[in-house]
Amino acid sequence: MTTIDVDTSYLPAFSTVEEERLHRKQRLAASFRLFGKFGFDEGVAGHITARDPELTDHFWVNPFMKNFKQIKVSDLILVDHSGNIVEGDAMLNGAAFAIHSRIHAAHPHVIAAAHSHSLYGKTFSTLGRSLDPITQDACAFFEDHVVFDDFTGVVLDTSEGDRIAKQLGDCKAAILRNHGLLTVGRSVDEAVWSYITMERSCQAQLGAEAVGTPIQIDADVARTTQAMVGSPISCWVSFQPLYDSIVEEQPDLLD
Repeated sequence: MTTIDVDTSYLPAFSTVEEERLHRKQRLAASFRLFGKFGFDEGVAGHITARDPELTDHFWVNPFMKNFKQIKVSDLILVDHSGNIVEGDAMLNGAAFAIHSRIHAAHPHVIAAAHSHSLYGKTFSTLGRSLDPITQDACAFFEDHVVFDDFTGVVLDTSEGDRIAKQLGDCKAAILRNHGLLTVGRSVDEAVWSYITMERSCQAQLGAEAVGTPIQIDADVARTTQAMVGSPISCWVSFQPLYDSIVEEQPDLLD
């Protein structure tokens, strides 16, 4: 189990655990709508989880066979680390449990984790390499992501979830070879923004390499930039306009 000091002073404060739970669930439902809007869905693949603020060995997740574009707060299900559905009337995605339960168990500071089979992320994952610091946005992942180079098929065994969690370490993201992207955060906002910008960074690098040899940013500059654009608070701030816009556009997600 990884335990690290975490500064969450920038996050909103709540009077009750019920308020905090609702906040996380609203962010989670909005995140699925954003994933659907951006085309990150691929059949029944993909999941985002949020640790419950009271039952910390439980997490909220999307129900199996529910399209990202239709998910509401009331659709989310609560699952414990043994795979039992504690709240909600829907099926659980086995891969979601195998991966996310192990990440949440191994990393207490991780409040949320996001994974999907988005086009550019899964395409880049076939290269079995990390992202290069070729843009300011890509610098968010400089020295802060890993490549999980151990694809064994659909993840249904928690032992593979354990290996992913171990290799992830204190990083905020992993490229799962031949599979896709995985991001984590101290809030739903952070994990989901990291996923969105990582997907776009994969797209940018694939596009740049298709027409030439990208010029990499010097390591010291990339490191300084990472501390700014890749920090937890920067990721949280970047998510706020997306949340506001999707709630205004699709207010039924809060139901």
